[in-house]
Amino acid sequence: MTSMASRTGKICYVEIPAQDVELSASFYRHAFDWNIRQHDDGTTAFDDTTGQVSGMWVLGRTPALEPGFVISIMVADAHRALDKIVAAGGEIVREINPDAREITAWFRDPAGNVLGIYEESGLAEIETQRAAHG
Repeated sequence: MTSMASRTGKICYVEIPAQDVELSASFYRHAFDWNIRQHDDGTTAFDDTTGQVSGMWVLGRTPALEPGFVISIMVADAHRALDKIVAAGGEIVREINPDAREITAWFRDPAGNVLGIYEESGLAEIETQRAAHG
């Protein structure tokens, strides 16, 4: 039986342009705790923290240097996430707007791709409870 997480229309796989796959993989592991794995053919793949979105880094493609179609990564604390992004080698492209209804920001990864973060209300509390209960 298929879970409700598996449905037609679900975003499930992402290919991210990279100039240096090891550098990009390291960035996403440190900034977002993604699971990094190696395929038998030598390519480097990832799974997000939920295990529901996977993908890989690809060489020879132009990075998404300008915000257009922006993919955002869910975070519990946007300010902490921005600190982790910078510490991992990323650059902040658009800071959090304190007047906006939604808490979002944009960043540039080491290959130059622009992505976003989205702070999910209540997620910090949920993650604290999960950590406390093992």
